[in-house]
Amino acid sequence: MAVWNPWRGCHKKSEGCANCYIHRADARKGIDTDKIYKTEEFYKPIEKDKKGNYKIKSGQTVFLCFNSDFFVEEADDWRKEAWEMMKIRDDLHFLFLTKRIERFPIGLPEDFQDGYNNVTICTTIENQHRADERLSVLKTLPIKHKMITIQPMLEKINILDFLDDTIECVVVGGESGSNVRPLDYEWVLDIREQCIKKNVSFEFRQLGSIFIKDGNTYKVSRQNLCAQARKATINYSRM
Repeated sequence: MAVWNPWRGCHKKSEGCANCYIHRADARKGIDTDKIYKTEEFYKPIEKDKKGNYKIKSGQTVFLCFNSDFFVEEADDWRKEAWEMMKIRDDLHFLFLTKRIERFPIGLPEDFQDGYNNVTICTTIENQHRADERLSVLKTLPIKHKMITIQPMLEKINILDFLDDTIECVVVGGESGSNVRPLDYEWVLDIREQCIKKNVSFEFRQLGSIFIKDGNTYKVSRQNLCAQARKATINYSRM
């Protein structure tokens, strides 16, 4: 997997952002995360080496805007060019997460029509309010590859009405760090059952640093969050 950050910085958008690890990491380095700017790697997907070959090799998945949100307001003037590069590199698959799915039409290419086949958009939710708000928008959009990311999951959530054959996967995870909000395993299992009922793939990505199971509360070290989720062996693949 390759990473492409055409711009950097982001504003806290909703409840899930309260303990954002990007903001925390930047604060330790004295970086103002609320400052949005175009990076030196803006043209990374179409950069070539001395032999004229693309530096990002064909066939890779490119994780886009790891340190920002693709639909953040300050990037409105840059987004169309980013879309154009994704169209040029149709031999790559671009994937990004967003809490701003309502801003999807801004800067959208005229030829987008029913979506680019090499782009997956993951809409991030954290509670029932944000699920209803964002997934109702996602359901109407011409995107060929859609995912839902519930991370951090802050409460029990019902997304049954939004699960159909356009949703390729639902990813669930907790919050990492100290003084974070807990993840209850019962919430995770409930989302899994919803996915199985609607035949949508499900992935338990990571525990929370504070994790509740069978009424007991555990503190989990950061390095074990993903490994312990995998050990649960509850992931489900669409039939």
